[in-house]
Amino acid sequence: MPLRPPISDNDHSQGNKQAVIELLKYGDYQCPHCGRAYPIVKRMQEQLGEKMRFVFRNFPLAKIHPEATIAAVATEAAALQDKYWEMHDIIFENQEYLSPEFLLGCARELELDMARFEEDIARQELVAKVEADFESGIRSGVNATPTFFINGEKYNNGWEGERMMDFIRQKFGNLIT
Repeated sequence: MPLRPPISDNDHSQGNKQAVIELLKYGDYQCPHCGRAYPIVKRMQEQLGEKMRFVFRNFPLAKIHPEATIAAVATEAAALQDKYWEMHDIIFENQEYLSPEFLLGCARELELDMARFEEDIARQELVAKVEADFESGIRSGVNATPTFFINGEKYNNGWEGERMMDFIRQKFGNLIT
């Protein structure tokens, strides 16, 4: 199933925008599977370097992960102070402590303007951004987290261990060597 909508400048991305591989993850900051996928993606980024662009879209499963939505909004608030990826990383590296108090502590640790962060985290536009990501996931056939798309196509072959990297090597080997 194709990614809907395609990756755009509205998405948070790391890496070369012209990369051969675009890896998009729909994730939930409280999901333990997403937490286990986090270092796998980091390793892939290291291995592929400028040949891979990584994009993250929010897919908070609020019914089973009650802190996931506020965590997603917190990353969006951090983005307004150019600290999206720092907040993204600190949450995944400490997801077992996820709470509103923890998120405020993260903002302080990242030296965000706290008054602005607390104001921004309450902004309806940021909640709407998280909801738009979620809706794009629904339109793209996402029904669990994490769900990955490689170059706009849903990847269904398992992400654990080296499986995704092996798939990329097989499919795109001549383009990434």
